Amino acid sequence: MFTGWVLYAAVRPATGEGFALVLPAVSTTAMALFLEHFAATLAPDVHAVLVLDQAGWHGSRQLRVPDNVTLVPLPPYAPELNPVERVWLHLRERFLSHRLLNSNAAIVDACCQAWNALTPERLQSLTNYPWIRKVTS
Repeated sequence: MFTGWVLYAAVRPATGEGFALVLPAVSTTAMALFLEHFAATLAPDVHAVLVLDQAGWHGSRQLRVPDNVTLVPLPPYAPELNPVERVWLHLRERFLSHRLLNSNAAIVDACCQAWNALTPERLQSLTNYPWIRKVTS
């Protein structure tokens, strides 16, 4: 298991609204914590669908998914179907590349600063693929 930090994030493509949580480890427990916090941010009458890659902890049978969240796994390699891949690319290119960070805390701080620099308009432009507009309208 990876024992560093992880940034879990979700974006509402139609509005560009984002949610992120930095956790100390990648695991089923960390994913469950993200889902719990994310589900709590939703209005009572809202059901969220999260598109996920094929990371092992995303599909673990031990993972408890809140009732107001549905997980949709992507094919094994499909970056063009995963809108958040463009967000990570933007963050790496604009904020996180060509830097030396001397601690885990510095890495987390840099990631948080990069995430917080994203505007709803930028998130929307990065994640609003034509196929998403068709399925969300």
